[in-house]
Amino acid sequence: MQLLNTLYVTLPDSYLRLDNDTLRVQVDDETKLRVPLHHLQAVVCFGHVNLSAPLMHRLADEAIALVLLDSNGRFKARLEGAVSGNVLLRQAQHRAVDNAEFTLEAARALVAGKLKNQRQVLLRGAREAKLPDEESLLTRAAQDLAASLRALPQASTLDVLRGVEGEAARTYFGAINLVVRADMRADFSMDGRSRRPPRDRMNALLSFLYAMWMNDCRSACEAAGLDPQLGFLHAVRPGRAALALDLVEEFRPLADRLALTLVNRGQLRASDFAVREGGAVSLEGDARKAVVVAYQERKQELLTHPLLAESLPLGVVPLVQARLLARHVRGEAPTYLPFAVK
Repeated sequence: MQLLNTLYVTLPDSYLRLDNDTLRVQVDDETKLRVPLHHLQAVVCFGHVNLSAPLMHRLADEAIALVLLDSNGRFKARLEGAVSGNVLLRQAQHRAVDNAEFTLEAARALVAGKLKNQRQVLLRGAREAKLPDEESLLTRAAQDLAASLRALPQASTLDVLRGVEGEAARTYFGAINLVVRADMRADFSMDGRSRRPPRDRMNALLSFLYAMWMNDCRSACEAAGLDPQLGFLHAVRPGRAALALDLVEEFRPLADRLALTLVNRGQLRASDFAVREGGAVSLEGDARKAVVVAYQERKQELLTHPLLAESLPLGVVPLVQARLLARHVRGEAPTYLPFAVK
């Protein structure tokens, strides 16, 4: 299964080495894990993880991506072998990005997918709310997101579109605290979205989950033959995977839902986070492993894709969406249909 072939390494001070055709994970000379290389498509390392040079060479030879993230999940570097993919598709992608009308239409679809999924998070929270006032506030916020969705067709430029998205984000993150269980809010409330660094526990958890979704979306773009650096909604900048950032937008609310589930079920506690000097907050130790396991389990859950009308694991959806986007870029589909949950 394509969703089961990413190895996430969260153990601090672990050492990854090549052992014949196997990747070995060691901590203090103790072997913690062995994984045959032919089972892997990517290796993602969080924080201080050491790797042998022979292993890095072999990963490059086998086209297994090596992704380095800091302990908060912020992207640091990516090592990969020779560039693969369809050069004709990438030429079409470059032409599409230069077409202002195409770029705006694609960006509008990406934002619509994100807002629809954010709205579902709030509506679900309203259904499960314990107090009528909180149900009302969540319902009103969901209605405001519906209004933002209706405003998207009138967004005549990317800047206007980003403005609509930004206003919707303020509404969404202003209401999401009400979806957190009442007795957990003192520790897991957030004052808007904060990054680089996260300033509270919920933001730290979201950043960690977003980083994993981002890696999967970048891999999906590459698997579809698209250039992950060349996006529609996000501006092109050196070293920025703009298209992967575009694709991950519709999946961010799914990360939010998982974060809320972990908190509301008591699977994460305040003690699982550390507050650094200067106010930065990070997810610590075994809690990181627990989140990775929960993320991998969530990716295995079956759902019905709205366009394909068939059941498939959530972890495969980024690959499907990247291929749908590639079809649109090639001119084989009139529009891009984002993934929307129910």
